[in-house]
Amino acid sequence: MKRRLIQLSAALLYNLNLKGFAQASIYKGKLKGTCVPGLNCYSCPGAIGSCPLGTLQNSLAAMDRKLPFYILGVLLLFGAVLGRIVCGFLCPFGFIQELIYKIPGPKLEKSKLTSALSRVKYLILLVFVLLLPVVYKLALGFPVPAFCKYICPAGTLEGGFPLVLMDKSLGSLAGALFAWKAGVLVVIILSAVFICRSFCRFICPLGAVYSLFAPVALLGVAVDDNACTNCGRCVKACKMDIKKVGDMECVQCGECIQECSLGAIRWKNPFSR
Repeated sequence: MKRRLIQLSAALLYNLNLKGFAQASIYKGKLKGTCVPGLNCYSCPGAIGSCPLGTLQNSLAAMDRKLPFYILGVLLLFGAVLGRIVCGFLCPFGFIQELIYKIPGPKLEKSKLTSALSRVKYLILLVFVLLLPVVYKLALGFPVPAFCKYICPAGTLEGGFPLVLMDKSLGSLAGALFAWKAGVLVVIILSAVFICRSFCRFICPLGAVYSLFAPVALLGVAVDDNACTNCGRCVKACKMDIKKVGDMECVQCGECIQECSLGAIRWKNPFSR
């Protein structure tokens, strides 16, 4: 319950510009230049900050004019301190998927297939976030945030649909690209009914970035090797494709703590290092 409250609070804090929903407008104040930790669309009418992925894509495309020190520093800070706690506690779209997964229906258990598919997000990070924005800039002369434009379901759900539904002029301009993005969103939403956090596991490049910090993040869950008997109960209970608690696929939700009868899993104490 505490984690749910934190997830809900983070979603509300990211989207405090409530009048934006009433006015079908995007907040453009000074705070918009600040990145929030989780996946939250810049174009959401309520968004008061920027999404790290969108900022990273635009910054990479602008490297001919300036180096992307800000966004690289932000990702380094979030990753080194929080790691994938961002995914488990501070990402609105992760929260939405967890709520959708509660809808009754058959659930697909983790397997070798889902484990293999979990690597796709690293390919999406490489191609859509790192390479294509630069290629578009070199070929067309202007940046195209490829992940945001072609894939991101959070952008469609939080920004696309509210603006199109509330602004008739935008609705008349919605074409094939919006239809494609809506289709991607529908597929991801439907998959989230049967597969726990399907977008996070298989697609999300922001989760891929934070997973790289799993070995060094100050906060998260940790296993006391002296108390652990390697019974595997924690790994079996986890719905993500982890091989061990705290690895790159672990979203640091902390649910495994209650699964361990020996008390071998606990939250890290960053001051004990």
